Amino acid sequence: MKKNVLIISTSPRKGGNSDILASEFEKGALESGHQVKKIDLYNKTINFCKGCLVCQSTKKCIIKDDASNIVEEMLHADAIVFATPIYFYEMCGQMKTLLDRTNPLFPVDYSFTDIYLLATAADSSKNSMDGAIKGLQGWIECFEKTSLKGVVKGLGTDAAGTIKNFPDTLNEAYTMGKNI
Repeated sequence: MKKNVLIISTSPRKGGNSDILASEFEKGALESGHQVKKIDLYNKTINFCKGCLVCQSTKKCIIKDDASNIVEEMLHADAIVFATPIYFYEMCGQMKTLLDRTNPLFPVDYSFTDIYLLATAADSSKNSMDGAIKGLQGWIECFEKTSLKGVVKGLGTDAAGTIKNFPDTLNEAYTMGKNI
C-alpha cells in the first residue's frame, strides 16, 4: 500500500546530520513509490503555543506563522517522520515547539498512524536519545491511532556531515524509508 509520507527535518542547520538522515529516508520511501513531502524547519517561523486552546473549538491556531501550514500537512499524512539533532539528551527546541503547536489536530480526524524518529547526537552512548524518544512518545500517546514504528540513532555525529562516516546508519534510514 502506497502511503502519504511527511518528513519534518527539525534541524536548525541546513544539511546537518539529522537532515542527511531525513534525505536518506526520503530516498528509500520515494524508491518504493510512496508520495513524500519533506519540510525543513531551519527556514520556518514557528512561534510558541500560547495555551489558549481556541484551536480545540475552531480547529485552527490563532497564531499566524508557518506552523499552521505544517500542521495541515500533518493532518493528511499517513506517516510522519521527525528528524532531529539531540541537544542535551533531548529533541531540539524547534521540534518541541512544533509538537506543541499541533493542538489543532486533537479534535479532528487525522490520518497519521505511523511515526518515525531519525536522530543524531554527538554522544555515542546508546541511551543518549532516550529523552527524545520519551518526549516524542508522550506526544504520540495523545493520538490514540498512532504508534512509534521505528527509530534510527545516528550516534557519535558531532560536526556537520559526520553522519556520512556512518554508512550503516545511513543505510538504516534508507531501508526504513524503503520499507515504510
